[in-house]
Amino acid sequence: MHNEVVFFDTMRQALWVAVIVSVPILACALVAGLTVGLFQALTSIQEMTLTFVPKLVAIVAVFWVSMGFMTQTLVSFFQDRLIALIIGG
Repeated sequence: MHNEVVFFDTMRQALWVAVIVSVPILACALVAGLTVGLFQALTSIQEMTLTFVPKLVAIVAVFWVSMGFMTQTLVSFFQDRLIALIIGG
């Protein structure tokens, strides 16, 4: 019983960390996609590269800016939760 509780609690925390880490990039992709889509609708320009390139540039920029936050979040989860479970504490 105890092992199942620890397993499911660890999985819940891991999924929450995954959500927290992915939110900046997904939000950026959403805003960039909506902005480019609105621009295309207003100007009637239907170019495929116009949807891809700005979104890619925005995602790379946000990834570059939030890389430290993502790394720190993952490392702290690993150190605080997983290493303690591996050691047996």
